[in-house]
Amino acid sequence: MDFGKFKFEQSKREKDARKKQKVISIKEVKMRPNIDEHDFQVKAKNARKFLNAGDKVKVTIMFRGREITHPDLGEKLSLKLVGELADVSAVEKPPKVEGRNMVTILIPKIEIIKEEG
Repeated sequence: MDFGKFKFEQSKREKDARKKQKVISIKEVKMRPNIDEHDFQVKAKNARKFLNAGDKVKVTIMFRGREITHPDLGEKLSLKLVGELADVSAVEKPPKVEGRNMVTILIPKIEIIKEEG
């Protein structure tokens, strides 16, 4: 077999493999515990847009000052967002306090179907 032809075929296979793969990035939505309803809806709309594009969404709730003494408010807000996006997403990592932030990671439902099937 001709070595040049072999190298060409190999590079063609690698190019096809790169073309078919999807790079999943993590998009972040940041909020504070005392966010207003309209601002919350804007953040939820952005998160929905990211999920529909096939990206993971990291929901970060930032606590400042004495807000950290009420992590239940942050958890309630995080679960409210999860409920809002339940039709297009699933929870990969539930709400957890990390320092002064509470982090939740959502994945698109399309991804779950691919993993199971």
